[in-house]
Amino acid sequence: MAWCKDVEGTRLLIAPDSSATGSSGGRLLSLCHPKSGQKTCYLLVDGVLQELNWLKQSYKSWFLGNYVCEDGSIYAATPIDPVFIMLPIFEEARLKKGEDPGKFRQLDEIIFIDGYPGYQYLLPLAENCMQVVCEVKEIGSSKFFRLDDLKVLAWLYCKVCVLKQTLSVLDQNYAAQDEKDTLANAVSILGEYVKDEPWLKLLCKHLNLDLPKETGKAPYIEVFPSSLESNIGSSNLLQERRKSDRKTNRTGKETKMAKPETESRNIKEMFSRASRRGRRMPP
Repeated sequence: MAWCKDVEGTRLLIAPDSSATGSSGGRLLSLCHPKSGQKTCYLLVDGVLQELNWLKQSYKSWFLGNYVCEDGSIYAATPIDPVFIMLPIFEEARLKKGEDPGKFRQLDEIIFIDGYPGYQYLLPLAENCMQVVCEVKEIGSSKFFRLDDLKVLAWLYCKVCVLKQTLSVLDQNYAAQDEKDTLANAVSILGEYVKDEPWLKLLCKHLNLDLPKETGKAPYIEVFPSSLESNIGSSNLLQERRKSDRKTNRTGKETKMAKPETESRNIKEMFSRASRRGRRMPP
């Protein structure tokens, strides 16, 4: 249970079982979210980068063996294309100015981000996946990369087309609506992972669509206080600091507590009502 001595509470994580492939386990990485730029936790398992999605329902707990986890929330790890994560740092690294396409740079130079050692673990992934959006030059045994706008646009267009087809298959409402509206929905979903400038505007211009007024916000994932790049192979439980429901927000006001469900009742009240109904009046 004690995955990190500075973390309070237990959290449940659904993620690929690394022991099934014989690997040593996964690794939590602290990286910048590609849309918001905020520090966010990701999971690297067997060379596959996973994002963490937080799900929470009211009045729920987990029974884990002989242990009861009071917090009924759950984290699900789902694969994410590493290109989304590395696109912002490759954009910044090329030092583009005006019409100048920018500079070619080596991967180890691009991936080195001060304060984010987790990017170093993505170096093997970057060499393979970033060629789809970069120009690559080889000088001797060294490779140099530079982000290419046309390749990025082609990659984004491919993502939107696949997402558009998937939406129509998964939901009949999308299949029934106008094709352009479905395309706009796909662009809006993609906008959760790319910045408006320059990529989302460039894509909307190519598709003759208006820029979505509000793209989805980055999912909130708490950042562990220490040892983010540590191994979690032997642990099936993801632990992190639990924030108090009474923690004040930026304006200094207390955050509102979740409202109880409409048909929910206090369990003590249910028993007291039952006892009153079963009580007979004295003669």
